[in-house]
Amino acid sequence: MTPGALPMAIHPVITVAELVARLDDPRLVVVDCRFDLSQPPRGRALYDQGHIPGAHYLDLNRDLSGPVRNHGGRHPLPDPGDLAHTLGAMGVTADSLVVAYDDSRLAFAARLWWLIRYLGHPQVAVLDGGFAAYQAAGRPTTRAVPGPRPGQFTPQIQAAWVVDRATVQARKDLPQVALVDAREPSRYRGDYEPIDPVAGHIPGALNLPWQAATTPEGLLHPPDVHQANWQQVLSPHTQEVMVYCGSGVTACVNLLSLALAGRPPAQLYAGSWSDWCTYPTPLPGEEPHP
Repeated sequence: MTPGALPMAIHPVITVAELVARLDDPRLVVVDCRFDLSQPPRGRALYDQGHIPGAHYLDLNRDLSGPVRNHGGRHPLPDPGDLAHTLGAMGVTADSLVVAYDDSRLAFAARLWWLIRYLGHPQVAVLDGGFAAYQAAGRPTTRAVPGPRPGQFTPQIQAAWVVDRATVQARKDLPQVALVDAREPSRYRGDYEPIDPVAGHIPGALNLPWQAATTPEGLLHPPDVHQANWQQVLSPHTQEVMVYCGSGVTACVNLLSLALAGRPPAQLYAGSWSDWCTYPTPLPGEEPHP
């Protein structure tokens, strides 16, 4: 079943010029999401070296993910109450506009964008082009870390936006359902797997790499490109879309792309391939792992 859209959602993308014009607005909350999967401390180090004035920092592993267990993937969803508390301490309220940015073609900013919407707050956007676009515009940076701000963020969880392994297995082969893998083609094909213990993809999954949403500089393509990208993988009969990647992070870029294409919200298989491949015994009707 296709999840419903949030009411009064703003446009999911904001330009540097639009952000700069709002920097003095007390309702604005800017979040630096820079991160490096191979060097987890690097994101915070980059933030400390300089960031957009007023920006808070959220770490993928510590803030935007939950504890890793035997199953559930490398980046499980964070506890909604914990994330709501963190957002509230940054001053996020029902009236806030949250803007997320990174330097990785929105790989991590889109994760926060999706999480905040998943918690029921539609007023969130990603910064087009990320920190590089902000710097290229000649805008000032700072090393000052903002202090806590009084805020109250009450989550209204969109539970229908998330699916687990059993749901994926039960629905992925239905004619009206499309399961989309957001990883690059070589990982989708199983040519190599640099992170997870098993290479390949979920049987029946289609491939739309998350990098197709942006230019190499991290600028989002116009809506017609997103529409064309999705038309290549979805049939006219598709009514339900489930997306996944390696650990549920970069798949959020595809969810952002869907929004820009004007399509209804899809579902995230949060555990993604890193969850799927931790089950050595196939579910009924599933082919064994290669």
